[in-house]
Amino acid sequence: MNRDQVITITVPGSTANLGPGFDSVGMAVNRYLTLTASPGEHWSFLSSSSSLKGLPEGEDNLIYQVASQVAEGVNRKLPPCQVELTSDIPMARGLGSSAAAIVAGIELADELLALNLPTRDKVRIASCYEGHPDNVAASIYGGLVIGTHNDKQTDVLSGIYPDVEIVAVIPEYEVKTSSSRSRLPDNLPFGDAVKASSVSNVLVAALMQNRWDVAGKMMQQDLFHQPYRSALVPELEKVVTLTASMNVYGVALSGAGPIVMVYVPKGSGGFVRRKLASSFRDCDVQHLKPDREGAQVKKSSIKAIM
Repeated sequence: MNRDQVITITVPGSTANLGPGFDSVGMAVNRYLTLTASPGEHWSFLSSSSSLKGLPEGEDNLIYQVASQVAEGVNRKLPPCQVELTSDIPMARGLGSSAAAIVAGIELADELLALNLPTRDKVRIASCYEGHPDNVAASIYGGLVIGTHNDKQTDVLSGIYPDVEIVAVIPEYEVKTSSSRSRLPDNLPFGDAVKASSVSNVLVAALMQNRWDVAGKMMQQDLFHQPYRSALVPELEKVVTLTASMNVYGVALSGAGPIVMVYVPKGSGGFVRRKLASSFRDCDVQHLKPDREGAQVKKSSIKAIM
């Protein structure tokens, strides 16, 4: 990194699972974490965004920790940077805020050290850090992704661009992923596993054919996680009830929750948002769209932006 260079990294948030696509299906959405890094005397992270209030400002920041791990993997050391952050991704709500930070850290190390990492390597590193590929791969690729991950390999299919809009009902409270996962069973009976996987298989096929009417039906038949997590998010059942008479495709928890995502035909998002906002006055109800670009990196000189 040159002393007069600025690196700007923009990473979209994401929604995961889409019902029964547990830990394997993810979609990027148009909410973003933006990182602007310039040379500094030591590592510092500053932000004026309310969603980032209270985040670590030094080397204990998640973005630095990920970037440092990437550097250690190639026996390199990161040059210190002053990093300014902005974000409109809600924290700990299920829109991939931590996944976006992980991806930002990988992209930052890649740029600072001129590693030229292939995209598939970035996805592998991010999945190893996160434990599953759905959120991180969506943030890297953009669009909708379907993937699997284990300790030996990560395989992700991308290039799927949903023809859909989304209305997000965002409760004020947070649900930590660890707390939400503790509600899940350790095992499923064989018969239940067969049913759950058949629903998930149809979801994936419907998404790849852009059959959101079928995908929405599958969201309501999930047996992997939503039945166990619904007690933590009372808004889920209420949204399902309220939208039953509306022109929507389906309803699903976003990741571990508590955000509830309503998938609607293009052009219907504004109407559905207004209807739900009147019934959820204690929630932030937003109209979202899929992000198609994924993580973006730009370089400029300090003189050019002064």
